[in-house]
Amino acid sequence: MKPVKGPPTKENSGMQSKTSVTRQTVDLSSFPDLVVIYLGMKARSPRGLLTVLRFGPRISAAVAEKPAGLLLHESMLFSILPLHVGMRQYWRDFDSLESWSRSLPHQKWWQDFVRDSGGTGFWHESYFIRGGMEAIYDDLNAPVGFAHFAPVQAAEGAMFSARQRARRQEKTQQ
Repeated sequence: MKPVKGPPTKENSGMQSKTSVTRQTVDLSSFPDLVVIYLGMKARSPRGLLTVLRFGPRISAAVAEKPAGLLLHESMLFSILPLHVGMRQYWRDFDSLESWSRSLPHQKWWQDFVRDSGGTGFWHESYFIRGGMEAIYDDLNAPVGFAHFAPVQAAEGAMFSARQRARRQEKTQQ
């Protein structure tokens, strides 16, 4: 599909206004269960700086393995001082994301982090095309994202897992 640019013509008239800006959109109908997740890691100390820098190549290697259901991975830099890096990922569905997060290498990374954050803080926020959002903020020394404006509560009990926070139905056994 060619982008529509410039003044309206007989072919592109509709509701188009005169513009020199190329405007496009996407058809997400082939992705009815799309999940977008932002993740971030913030250095809270010199030790945390080393932890963040060591983690980058691990993430790159995991993404290079092309996990099932991962449609796109983009790296992001939120700030230089303090170092706060992150990523945005697009997943086919929540089951794919959850399956990857519960397998190696992610499973080990998470177990290691909850034992010792390595001088970092970690967070993620997930957004579901069918509605709903969920987030987790671990060992951060300042609010990020939703935590700036929404009440923060302990991630325990029903709020412990992403599936429960997002109010997603349990996976059906196949």
